[in-house]
Amino acid sequence: MSDKSEKKTPLAADPAAVTEETSGARAESAVGTDGNGNVQVESAAAAVIGDEYASLGQWALMWKKFRKHKLAMVGGVVTAIFYLIALFAEIIAPFPTATYNREYPYAPPQRIRLILRTDEGTSFAPHVLGLDSVVDPRSFQRTYTPNPEKVIPVRFFSHGQPYKMFGFIPGSLRLFAPAESGQPMYLLGADRLGRDLFSRIIYGTRVSMTIGLVGVFLSLFLGVLLGGISGFFGGAVDNIIQRIIEFLQSIPSIPLWMGLAAAIPQTVPPLQVYFLITVILSILGWTGLARVVRGKFFSLKTEDFVVAAELDGCSNLRTIMRHMVPSFMSHIIAVTTLAIPTMIIAETSLSFLGLGLRPPVVSWGVLLQQAQNIRAVSMAPWLLLPGIFVIIAVLGFNFLGDGLRDAADPYA
Repeated sequence: MSDKSEKKTPLAADPAAVTEETSGARAESAVGTDGNGNVQVESAAAAVIGDEYASLGQWALMWKKFRKHKLAMVGGVVTAIFYLIALFAEIIAPFPTATYNREYPYAPPQRIRLILRTDEGTSFAPHVLGLDSVVDPRSFQRTYTPNPEKVIPVRFFSHGQPYKMFGFIPGSLRLFAPAESGQPMYLLGADRLGRDLFSRIIYGTRVSMTIGLVGVFLSLFLGVLLGGISGFFGGAVDNIIQRIIEFLQSIPSIPLWMGLAAAIPQTVPPLQVYFLITVILSILGWTGLARVVRGKFFSLKTEDFVVAAELDGCSNLRTIMRHMVPSFMSHIIAVTTLAIPTMIIAETSLSFLGLGLRPPVVSWGVLLQQAQNIRAVSMAPWLLLPGIFVIIAVLGFNFLGDGLRDAADPYA
């Protein structure tokens, strides 16, 4: 009996050591019991992480999860750059969109050179080389060669041709422009009229990016409103709205676009055409979101917080907008971000086919109309560059939307 008792009772010769070992055990694990009395061991690191996340709000959790998505961060930066370009297009573009030079049709891209070498030495002087053109008497094809003797100085943050930012703020400051007004400078080449393609792409960024933004917000409003009404009230209202959605979704998209675009008279000003195209895209884009919102409302309208809002005397509109919609706002943000590229592609496709925006409005789709001619593309492949900008913008939005969608469930 004494041997057994000795084995069961550990020797505590050094109480400090026992205390140190016990505290180390506590540091490595946390012991608790569940409802049935079973012992559960949880690591202390997991407990600390759980406490850290438990103290954060919904938006803080989303941001913490979003920062771990590297492609989403890249997409966010790319999207922000595009919207900064759209906001300050007049300053970034060296020339207005209507500036042309018939002496340089389909001029090739020129490179800005920072170092100027002369007989007197080497100096820092940004410039581009002038172009000499020769027309083939047989094919009538014009070829360009850089002329090192024709140096066109380039000035950064200089004053160029005047403009009105946003249509009412006068200014003339340009990020960079030729030192002498009227000198040719084509960083991304020229079109058939000798217009600077780089400047036109910059101005086209404003139209193509904002038409997607405005169109998605209109679709968001219609989708949340009609989908919320359908799911909240149900019955006959739900049947009517769902039949309208099914009717719109059953119509082929391309013929519908063609019919609606053809209904716009040719005499309508470009600004009104821009607005009408935005409305057309919004009418076609709200049905999918409305179906999602309807399903969410069906599952939420029996929840306790909704019943409490109704018992408190909240109107139906306040219950929908202040209590039900915020409960899945993260999902709406993700869907909206992923819908903007669809709007951009739709506008580009319509304008490319001649059914959307028309000159003198400048958008990426309008610029790509010149790429329909195979002969023009073979002579000037840089006419396809607006398509590259479309791809980059769409990828940036898709990466951003994927990150927001993952961050919408930060506990996953």
